[in-house]
Amino acid sequence: MAREARYARVRRIVGLTRRLTAAPGRLYSLAELAEETGAARSTVSEDVALIDEVLREAGLGAVETVTGAAGGVRWLDTVSRERARELTQALIVELSDPGRLIPGGFLYMTDVIFSPFWAERIGALFATRFLPLGPDMVLTMETKGIPLALATARAMGLPLAVARRESRVTEGPSMSVNVVTSSGRIGAMSLPRRAIPTGSRVLIVDDFMKGGSTLRGLEDLCRELGARAVGCAALCETLAPQQQRPLDYLALLRLEAVDDASRIVGLSPAESFIRYLEEARSDA
Repeated sequence: MAREARYARVRRIVGLTRRLTAAPGRLYSLAELAEETGAARSTVSEDVALIDEVLREAGLGAVETVTGAAGGVRWLDTVSRERARELTQALIVELSDPGRLIPGGFLYMTDVIFSPFWAERIGALFATRFLPLGPDMVLTMETKGIPLALATARAMGLPLAVARRESRVTEGPSMSVNVVTSSGRIGAMSLPRRAIPTGSRVLIVDDFMKGGSTLRGLEDLCRELGARAVGCAALCETLAPQQQRPLDYLALLRLEAVDDASRIVGLSPAESFIRYLEEARSDA
């Protein structure tokens, strides 16, 4: 009997872990989990506490308890400082390959951005950084920013909105703004009015930050729709003047040099990422 009881608990804990980690940010009531597992709420509460302890010790996130009548538990795919540093270093190694150089001084990054392996980890790191700001939505610009933004939205349990360069009749009335790119060209951004509810707090995610025109344009779209951007995140940035950067943003990498002739790619951790690690260390 004791062996059967232990086996039943192992099965229950494995099932609960799978249920929680499959939907980051989703709130489950103890009553709901108790009904699914056929165990008492007190038993489920003990199981969840054990799951939280193990995940925290392994640096694989945490199970948060939300109190109140509408409370419950939810798993947050948080990234520790050590995992964040390891991820950034791995990205530098991956992207510094001279074989990624493209004639004209460009660096091929599309395969990394569209890789579920990399996107999931980058999105979890963005979520860890900006979750304390309490965003309601994640917003990005088509098309290369979508994988990272979707992974971030999943890690936070939030909906995703995608701005386009041209409005589409199938998406209903839209709001459009004009932006001046770093090359001096004027471009347009469009977002369906129903994509972001009025009063929403929005996290902006993009793949590459050069002069900041895309992120500023997305901030303008939020403002026009009665929402507010609370943060901006990007995989990589260039050495553009700092005054062009959004006030509250995180970039993981800084592209310092691309020399096609000598086959050199200069990548380093971005200053905003270094500051994030220092802040995390001081809060520890």
